Amino acid sequence: MNKKQFEKEVARRRTFGIISHPDAGKTTLTEKLLLYGGAIQEAGAVKNNKIKKGATSDFMEIERQRGISVATSVLAFEYDGIKINILDTPGHKDFAEDTFRTLTAVDSVIVVIDVAKGVEEQTKKLVEVCRMRNIPMIVFINKMDREGKDAFDLMDEIEQMLGLRVTPLSFPIGMGYDLKGIYNIHKQNINLFTGASSKEIHKTKAISDINDTELDKLVGEQAASTLRDELELVDGIYPAFDRKEYLDGDLQPVFFGSALHNFGVKELLDGFIEIAPEPRPKKAEERLVEPKEDQFSGFVFKIHANMDPKHRDRLAFIKIVSGVFERNKAYKHIRLDKNLKFSSPNAFFAEKKEIVDESFPGDIVGLHDTGNFKIGDTLTSGETLHYKGIPSFSPEHFRYINNSDPMKSKQLAKGIDQLMDEGVAQLFTLELNGRKVIGTVGALQFEVIQYRLEHEYGAKCSYENLNVHKACWVDESVAKPEEFTDFKRVKSKFLCKDKRGQLVFLADSSFSLQMTQQKYPSIKFHFISEFEPAAEALV
Repeated sequence: MNKKQFEKEVARRRTFGIISHPDAGKTTLTEKLLLYGGAIQEAGAVKNNKIKKGATSDFMEIERQRGISVATSVLAFEYDGIKINILDTPGHKDFAEDTFRTLTAVDSVIVVIDVAKGVEEQTKKLVEVCRMRNIPMIVFINKMDREGKDAFDLMDEIEQMLGLRVTPLSFPIGMGYDLKGIYNIHKQNINLFTGASSKEIHKTKAISDINDTELDKLVGEQAASTLRDELELVDGIYPAFDRKEYLDGDLQPVFFGSALHNFGVKELLDGFIEIAPEPRPKKAEERLVEPKEDQFSGFVFKIHANMDPKHRDRLAFIKIVSGVFERNKAYKHIRLDKNLKFSSPNAFFAEKKEIVDESFPGDIVGLHDTGNFKIGDTLTSGETLHYKGIPSFSPEHFRYINNSDPMKSKQLAKGIDQLMDEGVAQLFTLELNGRKVIGTVGALQFEVIQYRLEHEYGAKCSYENLNVHKACWVDESVAKPEEFTDFKRVKSKFLCKDKRGQLVFLADSSFSLQMTQQKYPSIKFHFISEFEPAAEALV
């Protein structure tokens, strides 16, 4: 492939994540975007009594049962000559860590907000991470077919609570029962809301002049008059859209719609492919890597075991940063310092996978893995690069894990090992007696682990509570030897190793942690496994 073709392929890629609080309609929006890409013929959200389909992107059995997304799924489709890669993230707070890691692999983000509930807790945390990393964000205010907050009040709330600077690119005509349509400020046309089936694609009507009487005929005089007043206000209050400011993370465009009714989604998608960034450069420890460089590089941001329960397969999800990834070509695994070949790299459509011969920057590739990969690993054409910023946070909940079936101890060990590699939770082994402790960000993860161990590995486990306030990674690099020896002796029953063999101190209370820090001032304690200032700020 020549340089020109390669650059064209890179330029037509858009890789983004969808983030929101649970129930804001993120998975439904993902489905509707796929509908436009022709990737699915019918949305899973269409449920009647005879057929109950799960949403296409929720492919783990436990997700179907609980109605929540617990794993990040990758979906790719083509729309209008653009190759779109969506990373659908879990909204549930107990799976926030998976979402934080996914945000290292996206070039931009769509934030979904429920019109009735406004800005919610989980949205705040995720937007904070995006702001720290200057990720361009588009806001989609969803469920406009329901009664909710006034558009201006909502945008005020978004600015105040999320610290964003917004400008609407579309504007609702009414809301809930009175929803008449959406005016596309960017394209100057109107999309009328008919309340039609969610499978249909709504028609738009161009209106070049908002004062045209045609508008009154379409939506009624009162709604037309209100819209004119509101658009005048928009003009006066909000800044004009500036793409550079959006790409720098300084301005966030807002779209309105109803994903369930497939309404306003086309405006969002058309606006997105026009303004969203193509693959962006990524910082490695050694240097800044540009996507259009000749040499391949990429990093693992997620590992998923048993995507197909019939086959014990593990997939490492790799985000391609630069160059072309080719099937059957040897690439260097930096951490292991060895070359690996991949005969069947996968591209995704939810749980459907297809083998691809080549992939480009921005694409996500799934590589079959027998245990070579860990989250954060780098693959390159030969250059030594380390992509940083995929940290492990101190868990909030800790429990001892016990084997409930001694005959299945091998299966249990394998299951725990693989699930921890996925980053579902963290495993700590006590130095004193070798007991295994599992730490998670949210309590729901213990249930997921138990369920998956039984259904995917045939192993049963039980838990015992353990009173731990924080897991602190111990940095002994600057510690005084005698201080460190004393610390290890006094705190021996609270010390353990994480999966990478790093020493971790399990502090049972904030007071005990404070006292330990005062007693051993030369030892540094971190609440994150990667000791770097940028990551520390997330704690």
